[in-house]
Amino acid sequence: MAKESVKARERKRARMTAKYAEKRKALKAAGDYAALDKLPKNASPVRMHNRCQITGRPKGYIGQFGISRIKFRELALNGKIPGVTKASW
Repeated sequence: MAKESVKARERKRARMTAKYAEKRKALKAAGDYAALDKLPKNASPVRMHNRCQITGRPKGYIGQFGISRIKFRELALNGKIPGVTKASW
């Protein structure tokens, strides 16, 4: 499980990316790279990293569900994810 500070940092980056998205888009369209450079570093979507919403695990992330493979398996086997069942043939 990731530290709370790491998970909080990612949430902060997500908020900042959303806040500056329109401004970044307008500056890029205008070609004003000097003004774009003055925006906060964390406003760039490139700095975002996919993490499990439950545990904060950075690896084994399943984007469609927003959780790691381990939590996905646990929740799927317990029947907590609608429409997902264990395959058997």
